[in-house]
Amino acid sequence: MEYVRLGRHGPRVSAVGMGMWQAGGNAWGKDVRDRDCIEAMRRGHELGINLVDTAEVYGQGHSEEVVAKGIRAVGRDAVVVATKLAGSHGRPRDVEKAVRGSLRRLGIQEIDLYQIHWPDPWDQVPLRGTMKALERLERAGTIRYIGVSNFAVRDLEDARGHLSRTDVVSNQLRYNLLQREIEAEVLPYCRKEGIAVLAWSPLGKGVLTGKYHPGRRPKDRVRQEEDLFRPGNLRAAGPLVKVLRSIARSRKKTPAQVALAWLCSRGPVIPIPGAKRPAQAEENAGAAGCFLTPVERKRLDRVSRAVRLDTF
Repeated sequence: MEYVRLGRHGPRVSAVGMGMWQAGGNAWGKDVRDRDCIEAMRRGHELGINLVDTAEVYGQGHSEEVVAKGIRAVGRDAVVVATKLAGSHGRPRDVEKAVRGSLRRLGIQEIDLYQIHWPDPWDQVPLRGTMKALERLERAGTIRYIGVSNFAVRDLEDARGHLSRTDVVSNQLRYNLLQREIEAEVLPYCRKEGIAVLAWSPLGKGVLTGKYHPGRRPKDRVRQEEDLFRPGNLRAAGPLVKVLRSIARSRKKTPAQVALAWLCSRGPVIPIPGAKRPAQAEENAGAAGCFLTPVERKRLDRVSRAVRLDTF
């Protein structure tokens, strides 16, 4: 397993992490079982994955409870625990209540990376109070590092401007070969400022694995509501999946591993694919250390940019 620094001053984490959204319940399908997710976390640990990401909103805290069991199985020191504060909990009193709830569900004394899940567009709570509350928690030793999620550059600059003794180390964003919107502004900004990007949905919720096509679409609630799984979009992704398969065959890898390796080459990007079973954790871990050649990256880039998705 390769390891990288999370931002300029954060902890060293595995080049490929593990997302635990799927452990929040049956939204990802009836085949998701707590024990399998825990075993996936255990297998990931055996292969060097130490970064595990969850959130208080995943299954109304259930994902954090599953992660807690995984932590007990592998040992606290083996896991860099990342969780997220709901965007609607930005008021200082709500931040303090939320972090206490996450600590209790996770069964730990300190959260390694505490992230704001999304900027609040409804209550319009100023970020100043949220960031000051997070900084107090960092100073008290309740959290080690502050991160954000789904923040545009304007939100990042606002958030960072209210911190006086620390800085944001990461921004968790949707990023994969089919959904590259962050490359226009926020990825260059993060590179320049030394902020790590945690890539959620790094496999396009499974489209880039080659598992799905217009004749085989997922039945779980999360993916049924996802634009990527419209028949026209699955057809549009076909040429890219074909290239992923071609490169995978030549390297004795899987299309998913090649797609994750491409993200790893986009530094400072750390993909956090989900794993419902140990075999998926093993496959994800196998992407680390798979260094694509310039020719392979250029080929993927060219075909990826030619894909036209229908989002309306």
